[in-house]
Amino acid sequence: MRTDLMRLDVRLRRRGLVGYTVGMGAYAVLVVALYPTFKGDTGLDAITSGNSSLSALLGVSGPLTSPDGWMNANIYANFLPLVVLLMTIGYGASAVAGQDEDGVLGLTAALPLGRVSLAVQKILGLVVIATPVAAVTMLAAVAGRRSDIYLATGPLVAATAAVIGLGIVFGLLALVVGALSSSRTTALGVTSAVAALSYVLSALAPVVHWVHAVRWLSPFYWALGGEPLTRGIGAAATWTLVLCIGGLATACVWAVDRMDVR
Repeated sequence: MRTDLMRLDVRLRRRGLVGYTVGMGAYAVLVVALYPTFKGDTGLDAITSGNSSLSALLGVSGPLTSPDGWMNANIYANFLPLVVLLMTIGYGASAVAGQDEDGVLGLTAALPLGRVSLAVQKILGLVVIATPVAAVTMLAAVAGRRSDIYLATGPLVAATAAVIGLGIVFGLLALVVGALSSSRTTALGVTSAVAALSYVLSALAPVVHWVHAVRWLSPFYWALGGEPLTRGIGAAATWTLVLCIGGLATACVWAVDRMDVR
């Protein structure tokens, strides 16, 4: 299978990809390096121990000064998913709808290349875009074992894969909305709104009864709501993310195939 379009898309976004990866890696190293200073600070634990709402918003279910609590509160429950989503949603909105608005997609579609192949290469490009930031953050966490941050390898890998999967889910949603609307702005707006709602549902599920009842609607809940740095990712969450990715990828191929390219 040819991957020319995928490599071109990634090459065009290489500066942003490198910038986000280096920046997130530096931030993760800083968080890891600061842990020995705060690990004995009982005052940090007191902040969340009596405030379940704050704990839920920070993504912490245990002590902030534990290795998994520290990494969750500072990276995995909020900042890392945000950076990955910024990249994947941005790519998803630009790769089809954005290129169509710019008149580039029409030239691409005129090449001896099927629409299915075009859509598949866009999806592969999305996977490539979603991976480096989370992978570099995982390497920083592994290096943190020298700073008393010991995270079990299995849950750490699972949490990293969950963040990548979450980014792919929303990136695919942006691709689908962009292909259906032919509007980069619509794709960005709709997907960002759905992602924000998903995060709120997952964050408030432990403390708001009616939100808890509908938590299963949130991809954030399935990816990060089960304390993946501590427990890993369960089979139900894994299959839910896989099915979401498979369903959205299928919808993306269908939407690109029927798209009226300018």
